[in-house]
Amino acid sequence: MQSMEQKDQGVVFGLDIGTRNVVGTMGYIKDGKFTIIAQKTRGHETRAMLDGQIHDIGKVGATITAIKNELEQETDIHLTDVCIAAAGRVLRTVETSLEETYEGDHTITDEDIYNLNSKAVEKAYQEFLAKNDSELKFYLVGYSVLHYYLNDYQIINLEGHKAGTVKVELIATFLPDDVVDSLYKVCERADLNVVNLTLEPIAAIMVAIPEKFRMLNLALIDVGAGTSDICITNEGTITAYGMIPVAGDHLTESIAKHCLVDFNTADNIKVSAQHNDSIKYIDIMNLEKTITRKEVDAVLNPLVTSMAKDVTAEIKRLNGDNPVSAVFVVGGGGCVDGYTTQIAHCMGIAEERVALRGEEVMKDFVFMNEDGIRHDSLIVTPLGICLSYYQDTNNFIFVSFNGDSIKLYDNGKLQVVNAAMQASFPNEDLFPKRGTPLKYTVNGKEKVAPGTLGESAVITVNGKIADIHTKIRANDIIDVKSSTAGQAGEMDINSLPEFKSKFKIIVNGTEVMASHFATVNGEPQTPLYQIQNGDNVKVLDYVTPSQIAQLLDIEIDGDTFVIVNNEEADLDTPVYENFKVEFKSREDSIMEYYRDIPDADEVEMEMENEASAESALEADVAEKNNFEIEQVANPPVKNILVRDLHVIINGNAVTLRNKAEYIFVDIFDYIDFDLSKPQGHGIITLLNGNSPDYMQTLSEGDKIEIHWQK
Repeated sequence: MQSMEQKDQGVVFGLDIGTRNVVGTMGYIKDGKFTIIAQKTRGHETRAMLDGQIHDIGKVGATITAIKNELEQETDIHLTDVCIAAAGRVLRTVETSLEETYEGDHTITDEDIYNLNSKAVEKAYQEFLAKNDSELKFYLVGYSVLHYYLNDYQIINLEGHKAGTVKVELIATFLPDDVVDSLYKVCERADLNVVNLTLEPIAAIMVAIPEKFRMLNLALIDVGAGTSDICITNEGTITAYGMIPVAGDHLTESIAKHCLVDFNTADNIKVSAQHNDSIKYIDIMNLEKTITRKEVDAVLNPLVTSMAKDVTAEIKRLNGDNPVSAVFVVGGGGCVDGYTTQIAHCMGIAEERVALRGEEVMKDFVFMNEDGIRHDSLIVTPLGICLSYYQDTNNFIFVSFNGDSIKLYDNGKLQVVNAAMQASFPNEDLFPKRGTPLKYTVNGKEKVAPGTLGESAVITVNGKIADIHTKIRANDIIDVKSSTAGQAGEMDINSLPEFKSKFKIIVNGTEVMASHFATVNGEPQTPLYQIQNGDNVKVLDYVTPSQIAQLLDIEIDGDTFVIVNNEEADLDTPVYENFKVEFKSREDSIMEYYRDIPDADEVEMEMENEASAESALEADVAEKNNFEIEQVANPPVKNILVRDLHVIINGNAVTLRNKAEYIFVDIFDYIDFDLSKPQGHGIITLLNGNSPDYMQTLSEGDKIEIHWQK
């Protein structure tokens, strides 16, 4: 009798290719329920698989062929297509962070958040490739945001906030191509065509956690032979995947060491202890022994506790350092006594919120033949693999990207940006690029004038204008023209904040607001000078009489006489804030000079009044004659050695008077600073930025600081 063809019967064939066993399931959906018509399980004869990774393609292919033949014989249906799943333990996760800085008063939008996440995923991908020095391809399965930061403060949602700097920390999950390739090859050995590939955590969650409950923050743990796979749900979707390299085989190994038996005997003791109070076995010495369930629990409890701590810590990490609301456990390793209780304890939630998923989730399944088909947590993942066939996602698709065929893992959320990443299209060529920044220094401080943003990449999907968020499907044609860079950063001297400020000086008795002047690389420059990359700009905190004269249109010639703070100066003398400047002609200065000389008659009268009354007449004649002779030889003048000195003390202009020379200690006569009443541990004194000697001579314009050390 000729077998019926699988496609004609509308039957789905799913394979759960595990480390210890391969489970084959056949069925179909009718009236909204999945009907299982047959199921077969076969263990690997050797360690052909380790921790979910296929090591011997031939032997695993032979096991699959045997299961396929058994199912075909039982159902009389020729199997040609198969659904498979990649183990969660083969997923690779990368944790990374990315920071973005915005100019001005920027409000964060959904677009900003998506771009931030996309760039972080691309960074994770590059970091992953750097750590895995191979030519293998890796496929992005998904990512989960751990934390957002707004101006260095952790925040739940960035949208709508104004920020200068934002940061994201996330975990991205990748599937290595060699794992996918080996799964496809073992199926080919059994003459099977892979029509759907999903991930084991996704398959398990399809059965264990119905979609209507995925709005809750839940965790699923699939405790297999070599590893414990983790899946997190929240807000209607799967948000993260994870794994710890400890599971059922580690429990079995501890029993083998305790009982001195081989691995298979130890595994039988572990499973039997879940249903029997005592178990008989033959040890390595060929002696018959008996171990009680209580003794098995005592052997396993320390490792069970350790496993629970590790898996709980990983769940919290994947969930942004927070516990989940409930945990569901599937897989044989999770059936051991005390495991769910320890998970609840470590998670800090009630024990009833951690449960094994098995027969209670089989309500939407129909079993045509109960023989040999389990209804416990071990069947959850095999059934989920079959159900994944009816989804539009969780398989590999091909698209055209700039003329090249690209294979992508379709998780139902594929967008142009995912294809670009898989095609190794530079991430910076998708987003607008800034022009080259202008870097320079002002008064010794480094400054940067950022360039402007260019244009985004020009993207089309199937000939229609699109963007990086446009969803894509199998066989889509995607064309991307690289984004452009904006103009380079620009800055002129006149736009510098340091240059824009003004300061007050007194010119010929009138207050004037003076502008700063600047030098670039030691050369004076006008306010319109365009700063170049690497320029050393100095904005001077003084002006010169020459610059003041130019500012006020004061004519300077050979007869001009300059006075700065009552002292003759030249045209290049520094004039600081609150300094006094006078411009005079030589003729005016001479006239003022002689105007101040005492009159000769006044001097004569004063000296006559000082003479005694007895010799008034003789003394008067003598003194007058003597004075007239002396007057001709040496006319009386002022004491020109006495001068005023202008300094800045603690930021205030102070004038020191009536001395020819001034030393540092003289300033205490002009400030309110009581040395007899200490107000600190000592006195801090600075003269032009350096520590002075109290007897050090002061100069015009010196800057002095003095205060108590706190």
